[in-house]
Amino acid sequence: MDELVERVDAQDRVLGVVSRGEAVREGWPHRVGVVVCRDGQGRFLVHRRAERLSRFPGHYELGVGGAAGVGESYEQAAARELREELGVRAAVRLRFTFLNRGGLSPYWLGACDAVLQEIVACDPGEVAWHGWLTEAELRRALRQWTFTPDSQEVFDRYLACLADPDRRRPRGEEP
Repeated sequence: MDELVERVDAQDRVLGVVSRGEAVREGWPHRVGVVVCRDGQGRFLVHRRAERLSRFPGHYELGVGGAAGVGESYEQAAARELREELGVRAAVRLRFTFLNRGGLSPYWLGACDAVLQEIVACDPGEVAWHGWLTEAELRRALRQWTFTPDSQEVFDRYLACLADPDRRRPRGEEP
């Protein structure tokens, strides 16, 4: 069964409930929560999506995440996906939101971050490989490996947010 999501407008206001498949097919914005994970040394977690996934199989990805369910905040969706995909419970903090138009359909992306001590048990149906990269290694990988369409923008915005924490855009304000 296709998951239910909230269809939102260009200002991230809820318009109604639809299936995720319908939102993608019709090009209706919905919400996605992701977590940029770092370890105690400041390295970034990168993973390769499983080949069986319908969206971007085998692509590398910076953020761990997925669609926000009905009534779920970006933080709640990101934390849930972290548990489901990596077997990890961690406090996540929303860093920024933006209307992403670079994927299969437009969606509001809420990027959170978390510091992880360890990866407990990756779901092999979601994650084929994972590793920790320094910022320099991640910059090279983004040029050389095939990443999901939003990974570069999430990385750029994340670094800008770290450099200037006041840059976080409030929900509903498009860049």
